[in-house]
Amino acid sequence: MTRAGYGHTHRLTLPRAVAWTAIFVCLWSDPLRAETNPASLLLFGSLEASPSVFATTGAKLALDRLDREGFVALASIGAGRRTEPALVRQTIGFAAVFGYQWVRDWGVAAAYVGPEGSVEVLSGAAGSGILPARLGLRLHGEVWARPSEGTLLTATLILGSARTSAWSRISWGTQLWGAYLGPEATLYGDHTGYAKWSVGLHATDFKIGRFSFRASAGYQRTTEARSGSPYVAFDVWTPW
Repeated sequence: MTRAGYGHTHRLTLPRAVAWTAIFVCLWSDPLRAETNPASLLLFGSLEASPSVFATTGAKLALDRLDREGFVALASIGAGRRTEPALVRQTIGFAAVFGYQWVRDWGVAAAYVGPEGSVEVLSGAAGSGILPARLGLRLHGEVWARPSEGTLLTATLILGSARTSAWSRISWGTQLWGAYLGPEATLYGDHTGYAKWSVGLHATDFKIGRFSFRASAGYQRTTEARSGSPYVAFDVWTPW
C-alpha cells in the first residue's frame, strides 16, 4: 500500500510533521499477518529518502476483521518535496478509498476505488505560488501471496486522476532471519512528465513488539537527473 500513491518522489520539507508521524504508523498493510491478529483497524506509515523524499500515514479499516474476506477502506495523507529544473515542487496529497478483499489459501487480493486530491506549492526561478487544488479518482489494487512455503510475492498498482499519476511496486521475498528478504522494483509517473524507476532489496515483516516493519534500499533513476542515485525506504504498521 502505501508507501502510498503520489509516487514517493518528493523531498521532505513542508511535511516534516507527516514524516515523523509516518515513522510510527506505516502505509503498507500486510493482510497475510492477520491470520493471528483479530483486529479490524491497522495504522500505517512510510518514509522514503533519496534526492527527493516522501512521507505518508493513514489507516486501514475492515468492517469485520482484517483476516477475513469482506469490505475494507483505506485513508491516507502524504506530503513531500522534489527539486526540478529551476523549480521546487512541494505536494500534499490525500485519499479515501473503499473496496473488497479476497482471502484465499495462497494469500490476499484487494481492490479499492475512491476520491483523492492534492495541493502543490511551487517556488524557484520558474515561478512560485500555490496551485489550485486537484481532485480526482483513485484506483488501487494489491496482491500479497505466498507461492510456496517460506516465500512472499507482493504487487501493487495505484492509478490517480488528480495528478494523472501511476505508481506500481512488485517484490519477491524468501523467509530468512525472521523476515522476507529479496528484490523489489517500482515505477512512477505523473502529469508533469516526471518519471522514476527503482530497483533494490527489501526486508519485510520483521517485528519489534507489536510493530511490524519493512526496510529497503537500492538504486533509482529519474527523468530530472543526469545520473542515478541511491534510495532508502522505511515502513511500519501495527494493528489497533
